[in-house]
Amino acid sequence: MKLSKFKFKLPDELIAQHPANHRDESRLLVLHRKTGEIEHRTFKDVLEYFNEYDLFVFNDTKVFPARLYGNKEKTGAQIEVFLLRELNHDMRLWDVLVEPARKIRIGNKLYFGDDDSIVAEVIDNTTSRGRTLRFLFDGTHDEFKKGLFSLGETPLPRNITRAVEPEDAERFQTIFAKKEGAVSAPAAGMHFSRELMKRMEIKGIDTAFVTSHMSLGNFREIDVEDLTKHKMDSEQMAVTVEMADIVNQAHDDNRNICAVGITVMRALETVAGTEGKIKPYEGWTNKFIFPPYDFTVANSLITNFHLPYSTLIMLTAAFGDYDQVMKTYEIAIKEGYKFGVYGDAMLII
Repeated sequence: MKLSKFKFKLPDELIAQHPANHRDESRLLVLHRKTGEIEHRTFKDVLEYFNEYDLFVFNDTKVFPARLYGNKEKTGAQIEVFLLRELNHDMRLWDVLVEPARKIRIGNKLYFGDDDSIVAEVIDNTTSRGRTLRFLFDGTHDEFKKGLFSLGETPLPRNITRAVEPEDAERFQTIFAKKEGAVSAPAAGMHFSRELMKRMEIKGIDTAFVTSHMSLGNFREIDVEDLTKHKMDSEQMAVTVEMADIVNQAHDDNRNICAVGITVMRALETVAGTEGKIKPYEGWTNKFIFPPYDFTVANSLITNFHLPYSTLIMLTAAFGDYDQVMKTYEIAIKEGYKFGVYGDAMLII
């Protein structure tokens, strides 16, 4: 499978700049894998395709305010710092991206906040844009994290070109977000409202939660035509014993298992063993799924509409059949579906 197979023309106006007024009122396109039939619905209709005892698997990761702005010592130049992950709790080391990267060297200091209350020193160059920062702060780690995150803003992706607004702090997050560590929201999960979750409970649909901290690797440009040569950035994930038991029991009972989002599907396949059973796990995954691929755990997928050349559309095409998914995307564009993290949803069953 080649990168060029995932090229398509997406009008800029179809990249959603704002979330829907209500979480569960986004549009929903339903693709039936066996027949190729397509239906156009509203997201709150999604439960009509599932029965009592079916299982929805969600991602309970929580986005933290990863984008902040500091000033370089001496020159005062503004530098954007995008926090990727904490490398060392005690030493307060963070893996970050900086822009403009050319202005930042090892040994430079950056000052954050109106009172320069937080200072960071560049101690390593990890990539052309990436750096390792050591934050200098006298208080406890909890005080440091609170101060650092108070300076950050919601890390909306670059294809949302407007300024960050107050509502983004809530809407760029699922209602069940619990475990902090993601720099982007699991978009499929953002369509679920409290009312919809209650209706699931009343209908008797089961739920389970995996933790997969979404990284910028999902959005990094692929620079090789042969997809077998692309290396995904690693993401931290965790599958508990309880969660594995729930999924395995659903599998044994031949129930429908729905992965809510690409990160969930990737996590399930990372820990899948023989005969579709999954194992408890805590660690990292860099699993890259593209067509052709045989899925062993989930038999339905909820996901958003993704941008050209993205790893996200590649997994979608692997699950829904490449030809069917690309044809469905053509229809979605003609029908004006919205793309991206704040966009509309697709159910593949």
